[in-house]
Amino acid sequence: MTETFIYKTNEYIEVADTAKDALTDVTNYRHVDWDGYTIGYYGRIFEARNKTKGGSFEGDDKDFYKFKIGVQQVIPAFEEAVSGMALGGIRRIIVPPELGYPENDFNKRGPRPTTFSGQRALDFVLRNQGLIDKTLLFDIELVKIISN
Repeated sequence: MTETFIYKTNEYIEVADTAKDALTDVTNYRHVDWDGYTIGYYGRIFEARNKTKGGSFEGDDKDFYKFKIGVQQVIPAFEEAVSGMALGGIRRIIVPPELGYPENDFNKRGPRPTTFSGQRALDFVLRNQGLIDKTLLFDIELVKIISN
């Protein structure tokens, strides 16, 4: 059985964290600096009333998303979330707009939606200048760590 817990980091709210060897204390986390990470993810638009809304955007199951930390390939919240994860771990993160996509364009940094409907849903929210909440929710699974 895995355990879940809630805690706040410097930049984003951690909703749940589970792993094969679930951690019970966040002080057990360690920063791992490797050449790259491979993740599976599922993202949605998140409303301020703590519920998801709108279309989802996710990574294609056949091609997991690969990136390296520190070279601005992914949004800042992903770098922070993945850098302390254990292999096989799953995290749900809530990403405020300031840690999301730069200039409200998902083409500048990953992860990028792989489906047309996902691209359309994310683009609509990010480019809207009205009162739409641009907070995002992601479920991230760390599939592989590529060593130096």
